[in-house]
Amino acid sequence: MDDFHTSQPIFVQIRQRLTEMILRGSVAEGEALPSVRQIAADLSVNPLTVTKAFEALVDVGVVEKRRGLGMFVKTGARAELLAFERDKFLKEEWPRIAAQIKALNLDIKTLLAPAGQGEIQ
Repeated sequence: MDDFHTSQPIFVQIRQRLTEMILRGSVAEGEALPSVRQIAADLSVNPLTVTKAFEALVDVGVVEKRRGLGMFVKTGARAELLAFERDKFLKEEWPRIAAQIKALNLDIKTLLAPAGQGEIQ
């Protein structure tokens, strides 16, 4: 799980992994997330980096810190996180992707073809 890429800060990538855990239901609402120390040790990163990832999820309102117990997924977190991530994608990622699709003159048939099987018309 420590295959980080250089295009984003590590804390953003950790936040994304935690987000995916919540969205997939790997950690249910009301359950504890892995501890900062556990994640830091598993990924060989500074605990402050992991804390920053958790703080980003607290800021969104989907994770809460319970003093002495750790970080927990809040009730309603999955739906709230899904809405937040969709909005973020449509505002931040999609315009860049749409521009690239247009620049490459790709059509919907090519985009929906199985990976590696698309043909440019």
